[in-house]
Amino acid sequence: MAAIRPSCDPTATFEPLVEPGVVRLSEVLSALSLSLDLTEGQPTGHAIRSALIGMRIAQELDLPVPDRSALFYALILKDLGCSSNAAKLAWLFGADDRGIKRHVKLIDWTKMTEKAAFAWRQTSPTGGALQKVLRLAALAREGEKGERELVQQRCERGASIVREFGLPEATAQAIYCLDEHWSGRGHPQGLRGEEIPLLARILNLSQTVEVFYMAEGRTAAFTVARERSGHWFDPNVVRAFEATQHDRPFWQSLLNGDLHATLAEWEPEDLCRIADPETIDRISEGFARVVDAKSPWTYKHSTGVADIAVGIADMLGFPPAARRDLRRAGLLHDLGKLGVSNAILDKPGKPTEEEFAQIRLHPEYSQQILQKVPLFGRLADVASAHHERLDGRGYHRRLPGDVLPPEARILAVADVYEALTAARPYREGLPRETALEMMQRDAGKHLCPVCLEALELWLDRTQITPRVEAQLEELDRLHNSLQDVWGRSPGERLQI
Repeated sequence: MAAIRPSCDPTATFEPLVEPGVVRLSEVLSALSLSLDLTEGQPTGHAIRSALIGMRIAQELDLPVPDRSALFYALILKDLGCSSNAAKLAWLFGADDRGIKRHVKLIDWTKMTEKAAFAWRQTSPTGGALQKVLRLAALAREGEKGERELVQQRCERGASIVREFGLPEATAQAIYCLDEHWSGRGHPQGLRGEEIPLLARILNLSQTVEVFYMAEGRTAAFTVARERSGHWFDPNVVRAFEATQHDRPFWQSLLNGDLHATLAEWEPEDLCRIADPETIDRISEGFARVVDAKSPWTYKHSTGVADIAVGIADMLGFPPAARRDLRRAGLLHDLGKLGVSNAILDKPGKPTEEEFAQIRLHPEYSQQILQKVPLFGRLADVASAHHERLDGRGYHRRLPGDVLPPEARILAVADVYEALTAARPYREGLPRETALEMMQRDAGKHLCPVCLEALELWLDRTQITPRVEAQLEELDRLHNSLQDVWGRSPGERLQI
């Protein structure tokens, strides 16, 4: 059968989504780190500012170039595993996981009084007294073991993805030990003193002082470093940090100008890494894992959309290079969902209008992040257009069909089909026939009929298994980790 074309012009060319050229790996990763700031509930640029502080400390410590290079990437990517515990945090607290993560960084959680006050403030903020008490009891039952498991899950996931990027083992180890404390009261292993890798000690201090600097000012940043020296932080690393106190141009650079350009100046030139096409593929796969780990209901969604989109493109006669670009767009299309609360993503009922307004922001977040990646060119516009409609009633830009490129039309079809055939908190996954029937009703208004025809052709030729089984396994894993809290069985649905 002849390939179906999304255009009536048989001579149509395929403009690349990713422009050819050479780009530093650090430029790609620093741009994508903005998505990690979203899920941590931190102001935009948190990871980059932490990296600048950490590299300034490394300068004072006169670290060798290989160590500074490994530290550089660890600082940018320290939060790679941050999405993996979002669902559990939201369930335990009955609140927005991003707010919990943002506020917990401003307390000393090793002090029982501070931890108890934090739990009282953050737990079930919109619920009744009984709900708050029940959740506080659940948190108490989790105890230190539960805290350690949350940190371990995050640290293991982050270190694993870093290794997939081909970065030094020292970078992975620094991320894995990010939350260890000099006193031995940190997580996940309870390492003490110089048992903790030096790069991890720098990461811990750097991210903490950045949070206090942005929330309360420079004096607060130096105060928390001194107060926690010998407890949270290595005293030698704190002394190196204190040497920066009067470097006003440095501290001003964290607030003014182009953070990405400033960060590039701190990359060790002798060990500068280039992001070749294979590396960009690995990075796209890795960040898709970050997105998909945020909720059991989104588990493996990005990879599913990417697979379906490439299949449709194959039926439409896209050449290999264009299919490769489209796969990257599919993997990264939902980066902005890291900025949506799990209290919304995991809600057992349909979202309210206010909640749906929050969901509708995620393509805009995706575009803002992806357009900062050098060489991505059209990829940012295409990836963020997956909720646009042919009739112009989609979001976030309300683009009409005559300006939507074939790649965006393909992503829209792939996204809808993948979502319909997967489970949601409020419904089961739909069988193929039901999903296609629903999509056909939207052909010409919402979805491109040609792309929809290509999807059906590809499905006829391909064995594709909906991700429902993988979702249920992820839900079971989460339920098993919570089972001791209220005696919930793995078969019960997660409800925030």
